[in-house]
Amino acid sequence: MTRSDDSAAPVCPMRRTPLHDRTFADDPDGVYESLRAEGPLADVELAPGVPATLVLDYDTALSVLRDPARFPKDSRVWQRTVPQDSPVVAMMMYRDNVLFQDGPEHDRLREAITDALGRVDSFTLRRYVRQSAESLIRDFAPKGEADLLNDYARILPLLVLTKLFGSPPEITSRMVDAITALWDGVDTEQANLELGSCVAEVVALRREHPAADVTTWLLEHEAGLDDEEMIQQLVVLMGAGAEPMQNLVANALRLWLSDERFAGNLSGGRLPVEDAIDEVLWQQPPLANYAITFPPQDVELAGRVLPAHRPVVIGIAAANNDPALCSARRDGNRAHLAWSAGAHTCPARGTARMIASVAMETVLDTLPDMDLAVPVERLEWRTGPFHRALTALPVHFPPVPVPDRDEEATGGSDSWSTLPARTQWTRQGVTSTRRRRSSANVDRLPGWNSLVEWLRGR
Repeated sequence: MTRSDDSAAPVCPMRRTPLHDRTFADDPDGVYESLRAEGPLADVELAPGVPATLVLDYDTALSVLRDPARFPKDSRVWQRTVPQDSPVVAMMMYRDNVLFQDGPEHDRLREAITDALGRVDSFTLRRYVRQSAESLIRDFAPKGEADLLNDYARILPLLVLTKLFGSPPEITSRMVDAITALWDGVDTEQANLELGSCVAEVVALRREHPAADVTTWLLEHEAGLDDEEMIQQLVVLMGAGAEPMQNLVANALRLWLSDERFAGNLSGGRLPVEDAIDEVLWQQPPLANYAITFPPQDVELAGRVLPAHRPVVIGIAAANNDPALCSARRDGNRAHLAWSAGAHTCPARGTARMIASVAMETVLDTLPDMDLAVPVERLEWRTGPFHRALTALPVHFPPVPVPDRDEEATGGSDSWSTLPARTQWTRQGVTSTRRRRSSANVDRLPGWNSLVEWLRGR
C-alpha cells in the first residue's frame, strides 16, 4: 500500500533512537522497553545519519519475514542514499549471495548451500570441535584463570571455519580479523576489501586443489556457481560462522556461570547446556538486530506507512522478549527468531547448535569449579547496532592439568586432522583484532603471528 492510497495509515514520525552508542550497549532491554511504549515499530539510527525502522513485536516480525514480496532483501537503491564510508554499509550492502536474494535465485543458492552443508559428517565435526576445544583448554587450564571469550569462544569458531571450508590458517586469521572489523564498524571499507580478497584466495585454491570441504562441495554443485557467486556465498557463511558463533558460546557461558539455575553436573537427561543455549537464543541472541529488508515502495505495517527503501530491521532480541509471549514460553520452546524465519531461516542452525553445545560441554566438564572472576554486572558489552557481544569473559578456577587426548582420536577414515597438543599464542593476538588493520600490519604483530603459528601446528 502506498501513500497515494486514501486508505493508507498516516505517516507518524517517531523520535530516532541510536542503536550504536554506549547507552544501547549497556542496557538494550531498557531501550527496547522505552521504544515499545510508542508501538510495535520504532524509528532508530543504525549509525550517524542512517535511519531505519526497528520491529519490536513478535507477530509483526514474523509477518515481515514471511512476506518477501513486500519486504525483499535487495538493498541497492538504499545504498545510493547513504555515504559509502558509513560503518554499517558493509553489513547491509547488496551482495550476490543467498542473504540478499529472493525468489528463484535465492532458492538456487540456498539449495547449493544446504546440500554442501549436508555433506558434513556430524560425528566427525563433533569430534573435531571437541578436540579443538580441548587443545584450547590445555593452554589455560593449568593457570587457574582465563578469558573465556578471547582465549576460547573466539578462537574455536576460527578453527572450525578453517576445517569446514578448507581455508589455510593464515587466510582464515585475516578473514576473521576483517569480519570482526565489519561487525564493529571499524574501517569497514578496507575490511570489506580484505574479506573479499581472502575468500577469493580460498575459492581459487579449492578450484585448483579440491578437497573434502564445504568450499569444494559448493564448487562441484549442479547449481554451477561462478567465482563471484562462490565468493559471496562464502562471505555470508563465514561471517555467520565467526562473530555470531563466538557470541553464542560466550553469552551462554556467561548465563551458565551467573545463574544458579544452571548449577550442577552434565550427567543424566537432557543436557542443561541446551537449556542455557535456548535461553540465550531467546533473551540475548548473538544477532540482536538484523534480518534487514528494504521495501521497494511505501508500505503499511502495524498501522504505519513506512517509506520506500528505508531499512526495516527485525529487532530479534526485542521480538523474542515481546511481553505478549511471556505467558506462552516454556522449556524446550525454540520458536525464537534467533535463526530468522521464513525463506531466509538460517540453513546452518543445527550445525551451530551442535558446535555451541560441544564447546560448552567440554569446558564445563573439564573445569567444573569455574566461576566468573568479576560480578556479572561488571562485564562490558561491545557497542554496535547488530550484535550482542561481550568484550571479555574472565573466569577463575582451581588449576587443572588436562591430558592430551589427540592421539586417541586420530583413528577413523575421515580426513579431519587433530590439533597439536602444544599451543603457543597470546591474548594480544586475539583482542587486537578489534582494531582494523591491513594484512601487512598483521605480520608485524607478534601476538597474532603466534596464533597463526599455532593454527599451522608449529
